[in-house]
Formats: sequence, structure tokens, C-alpha cells
Amino acid sequence: MRRNHSTTPRTPRILGSLLLVAAAGVLTLGAAPVAEAAAPTPLGQVVPAPASVEPGGTPYRITRATSVRVDDSAEARRVGSYLTGILRPSTGYPLPLTDHGAGGIQLRIVQGGFGAEGYRLHSDAAGVTITASAPAGLFHGVQTLRQLLPAAVEKKTVQSGPWQIAGGTIEDRPRYSYRGAMLDVSRHFFTVAQVKRYIDQLALYKINKLHLHLSDDQGWRIAIDSWPRLATYGGSTEVGGGKGGYYTKAQYREIVAYAASRYLEVVPEIDMPGHTNAALASYAELNCDGQAPPLYTGTEVGFSSLCVPKQVTYDFADDVVRELAALTPGRYLHIGGDEAHSTSHADYVTFMDRVQPIVAKYGKTVIGWHQLTGAHPAKGALAQYWGLDGTSATEKAQVAKAAQNGTGLILSPADRVYLDMKYTSSTAPGTKWAGYVEVRRSYDWNPGAYLPGAPGSAIRGVEAPLWSETLKTSADIEYMAFPRLPGAAELGWSPTSTHDWNTYKLRLAAQAPRWDALGITYYRSPQVPWPQN
Repeated sequence: MRRNHSTTPRTPRILGSLLLVAAAGVLTLGAAPVAEAAAPTPLGQVVPAPASVEPGGTPYRITRATSVRVDDSAEARRVGSYLTGILRPSTGYPLPLTDHGAGGIQLRIVQGGFGAEGYRLHSDAAGVTITASAPAGLFHGVQTLRQLLPAAVEKKTVQSGPWQIAGGTIEDRPRYSYRGAMLDVSRHFFTVAQVKRYIDQLALYKINKLHLHLSDDQGWRIAIDSWPRLATYGGSTEVGGGKGGYYTKAQYREIVAYAASRYLEVVPEIDMPGHTNAALASYAELNCDGQAPPLYTGTEVGFSSLCVPKQVTYDFADDVVRELAALTPGRYLHIGGDEAHSTSHADYVTFMDRVQPIVAKYGKTVIGWHQLTGAHPAKGALAQYWGLDGTSATEKAQVAKAAQNGTGLILSPADRVYLDMKYTSSTAPGTKWAGYVEVRRSYDWNPGAYLPGAPGSAIRGVEAPLWSETLKTSADIEYMAFPRLPGAAELGWSPTSTHDWNTYKLRLAAQAPRWDALGITYYRSPQVPWPQN
């Protein structure tokens, strides 16, 4: 476990959306009831909120004659294949993928103009065109297109439609380059299929980092050839005494590849020097007294530590980082560093000074929990802040000073975006050490102004961690993530000018039919005006 600002409401966008709805109503006046019900989703009714929306013009309707036209590039074709994979089952249309013709749905990659993840979506009577400068932007544009179609498009059997996309133009790009979600697979183990399911849910909201918490006191979840007992013994249990599990290298690569196909980068975490009981139980030599402790299935923290004075500790760290880095094409490797209560401050600093260069040696950039700022963060390292609104001014100042000196920050305040916090006292799963976190509290803060003294330029983004002490199933994951995850995604993606709870809660409510169609379990917060079933 780790530990309001006022902005300008989007009056022009909301007004434009209302006008669009009104126009749709006029156009369908006197038509059959099914046509009236088919008014397209307003362009502004998307999560995360787009940077710019200009509604207007005639909607485009997907029909049996529609094709999906892509540039003559493998990247565009892959995104096009992903899109047709969503559209074909529910529409029942063939939707051929082609590199010629006009009209229909067009996916274009052009030189410059949209950055690494931005896109433009234009819709009119002739078709829908998504334009981007990079494949990730094209993919994010497709997520927006999904949300503009009726929720029934997500179903795997043929639905009745009609399939309209409102007319107008969206220009969009992210506020932050790091928009993450963390899944703790150590306290309870989750299968490859369960992780893939979560990846698909993250992709819908333009999350681009999947942080996997692969080791902790209760379980080691990745095969390491040079230290095989880490997985086979250290991974053999979990909280409550279940059978646990671990990923083979092939399975980990499968997760990484699947995430990449959804334009998410996997950030693996090996938590050190604390949260290491699974490793200490697997190899006696990692303990200062040479005695291996028993496996642990409880939920206490802060009692374990690698033996900082022993050279074998750094041989172990080097081997683990080397093997994990070789499996991970992404830029980052997370080394934990939180709740090291059984490691003296001097030993903690020594350990971090020795381990950070190991990460660099194998071509990765260090991420650590914000306690890393109490040591000597390596050049280019990122610190992940997990404190609370009420965290001491001294601790916040330490993090802010590191940020002033060049350390980048990922913001994960526990009483805002820790998705394992209970919503209310009646929430069955989850914990409450950081307080109850309802949907509005999770959304209603500004990452750029959250940490006093931290330069805005130091904020790399937002991550929503989900710790699994009390979570065992995909339904558990989803219930705690939804509806808070989309808000965290919006904080990372959307400009501050769009931030307004009263309009956000309406857009969030409109997501519910899509979650129902996708089979996502979610908490029906009384703060959100959900559609009536």
C-alpha cells in the first residue's frame, strides 16, 4: 500500500453539443421513433475530454457499403484491423480494409502536426477521417470514434444500429506524456488473460503506461533464470494463502506485446529494498543472518529488507534487472523504494546509490516511489508521489526540491487516485488507510498545481495504482477501477480548461451503457446521474 481547483467550464463545447442534439431532434421530427432514438452522440461527450471540439454538419452513417481505408503502411493497417475487429461483429457489415477509394472511414498518418499521440477526427456526410502523425495518435482517434458510436457497437453479436457519427471536427492531443495505471499482481496473482482484459479497458481511455507490480512480500511473479526459486517458490502463494502463480518469460513477453498492440508501454516494478519477503524466503543468502524467513500471506508492510552490506544483494539486483530489462522494450524500470521501514536511512541511500546505476547499465530509466527523493535520484529518474493531501509539509518539500533539481514526477496521490481505496464505508472490497475516495474526489484536483513548490514542467503525468490485497477477480478489479479510472485518464490527457465536475459527471454517466455492453462491473456512485435502466 502506498500512500480543488476552479477552472473555466466548457460553455462553448456544451452549448455546441446541445445545439447538435437539438439539430438532430429537428432533423428526425416526424420520423419513426427508431430514427429519433438514433441521434448521434455529441462530439463533446467523450472521456477524456478532447482538446478542441467543433460540432456541425451532417452525421456520417456506417452502412453495409462502408469500407475502412488506410494508408499504405503496416502501422495504419494494424490500427485499421483493430477497428474492424470491433465494428464487424456488432454491425454485421463486411467493412473491408483497403488502401484505395474515397469516403467511408479513413485512417491517415501524415508528417508532423499532431505530435506523438495527437489526432484529428473529422466527420461529415461523406465519411469519417482520422489523421495523426504517429500510429499511437491514430489509435487514440479510434478510441474516440468508438465512444461516438452507440454503446451496442461493443457487443460481439449483430445489433440493430443505426451507426451514426456526429458531424464536426475534433482536434486532440494529451496534456501529459505519462498516463498510467498500475496493477498489483503480487498480493494476488492475475493471469495473462486477466491482464489483457484490463489492458483493453485502459486503452479505451487513452492510458499509455501499464505499471506491473511484479514483486512484494507475498509473491514474486516473474521468472528469473539466474534465480529460479524466486518464481517457483517465492511465487507459490499470495495473500490469504492461495496458490499464487508467476509469469514465464514467454507469458510476460505476451503481455508486453499485447500492451504494445494497444499502444501501452509496460513498466515493470521490482520493489526494493523493502517489500522483499518473497525473495528473502526463496534465497537464504539474501538475508543478513543467512536464514530464510517463511513465505508470507498477510497484509502488513515494512518488515522486510534486502541485506544492504552484502555483495550478493547487488549480484541479485544486477541479475534481476538484466533479465527483466531484456524482456522489456519500454524505457522504464521501476525499483520501488517505498515503506523500507526495516532499512536504515544510511543503508537506504547506499542501496539506491548502487542499484540505480545498474538500471542505467541495462539501458533503462529509473522510476521509484517518492521516497527515492530522500536519497540521490539518478539523472533523468522519475519519482512517483503517493502521499496524501495531508502528508507533512516536510515530505512534500523534499519531493518538490528534487523536482526543482530535475527529477520528474508522476502523481499518484493515494487519497485521490489509489483505485483500491473504498468509495464509502459500505464498499465491500478495498482498503481505507488513505480514507474513502468517492468519484468526485478522485477526479477533482489539478496535477499541475497539486504539489506545492514542484514546477509544472516537472510533472510527467498521472498514474492510478490498484493494489490487490483484497482483490481476487477481474470483477473486483473493475469494480474498484470503474468509474474512477476514466477520471484519472482525463486528468492525464485533457487540458485544464476542460476540467469541470458538473460537466464531467454527465460525460461519465454516458459511459455506463458502454461498460454494460463490454461486461464491465462498476460502482454506481450516487454522485453520478447514471442513465435509468
